[in-house]
Amino acid sequence: MVFRWLIHIFAAAKIHIFMKKDKKSTEDVVKSYVRYLKLARNYTENTLWAYQNDLRHLLDYCRREEKTVAELSLQDLQHFAATLHECGIGPTSQARILSGVRSFYRFLLADGYIDSDPTELLESPAIGQHLPEVLSTDEVDRIEASIDLSKPEGQRNKAIVEVLFSCGLRVSELVNLHLSDLYLEEGYLRVFGKGRKERLVPISKRAIHELKLWFIDRNLMTIKHGEEDYVFLNRRGSHLTRTMILIMIKRQAAEAGIKKTISPHTLRHSFATALLQGGADLRVIQAMLGHESIGTTEIYTHIDTSTLREEILQHHPRNIAPTAEESEC
Repeated sequence: MVFRWLIHIFAAAKIHIFMKKDKKSTEDVVKSYVRYLKLARNYTENTLWAYQNDLRHLLDYCRREEKTVAELSLQDLQHFAATLHECGIGPTSQARILSGVRSFYRFLLADGYIDSDPTELLESPAIGQHLPEVLSTDEVDRIEASIDLSKPEGQRNKAIVEVLFSCGLRVSELVNLHLSDLYLEEGYLRVFGKGRKERLVPISKRAIHELKLWFIDRNLMTIKHGEEDYVFLNRRGSHLTRTMILIMIKRQAAEAGIKKTISPHTLRHSFATALLQGGADLRVIQAMLGHESIGTTEIYTHIDTSTLREEILQHHPRNIAPTAEESEC
C-alpha cells in the first residue's frame, strides 16, 4: 500500500517536473521555429514578425487553458479557432493565423517535438472570392497627369507610379530597389521578392524614361551616408517607406478623380490584369510577379472573366437593347 502510494507521488512529481520543463522550453521551441523560418525558408524580418505575431494568439490560448502546444488536440485547436472569431478577428485574418499554426505544428512534427500533427484536419473559415480593384491604363495615365512636376518630389512620384504599373512590383520590392539592381540598357530590373528570391523583371521604355528624369533631380540631392544606392529617396536623402508610398498613391488617385479604393498593390494587380488581357500566358505572369504558386496567380483569371462579362453584356448584339423600330417589328 505504501509502495503504491510512493509510486503515485513519484508519478505526480514527474508530471509536474515535465510540465515545468515543457513550459520553460516553449520559448526555446518558438525561437527554434523562427530560426528555421529565417535560415531554411529565408523569410524577411517583416514576414518573421508577422509569423510570430500570429503565433502569439496560440500561445496566449495555451496559457489560458494551462496546456502546452504539445498537449493541444484537434478539439482544442478547433476551440482556439472559435475564440479567434469571438475576438472579432475577420475570416481572412483567421485563415492566415491558422495557416501559421499549421506551419508551426509541421515544424514540431519534423523536429520530433510531437508524434502526430493535430492540425491535419483543422479547417479554416470559408472566405469568399475577393477580387481586388484594378486600374485601366487610362486611369494610371490620369494619376500620372495629376502629379505636380513643379514640386521637388513630383518627378520621383511619377517614376514610382510608372515603375509599379510597368513592372508589377510589390511596394516592399520598390522601396528596397537599388541602383545596382537596374540594368536599363538591357531593359531589366533585378528584384528580391519574398524569401529574398531573386528575379529579373522587364522594364518598359516609358518607365526607363521616367526614371532617367528622376535621376536628374536625384543627382542634385544631398544623400545620407549609407543610402546612396537606393533608387527612390525622400527630401532628406533617405530611402522611402511603404507608408510614404501608400499615402502618395492614395492622394494622387483622389486628385485624379478616381473613386476606387486603391493602394500601391492595386498597380501590381493592374499590371497582371493588363498582361492577361493582352494574351500573356499565366505562367509568364506568375514568373513576373514572383508567385511561388500558380494558384496565387489564378485570381487574375477571375478578374479578367468579370471584365469579359461586362464587355459581352455591353457589346454583344444579343444584349444590346432593341431600337423603337425593332421593337415594333
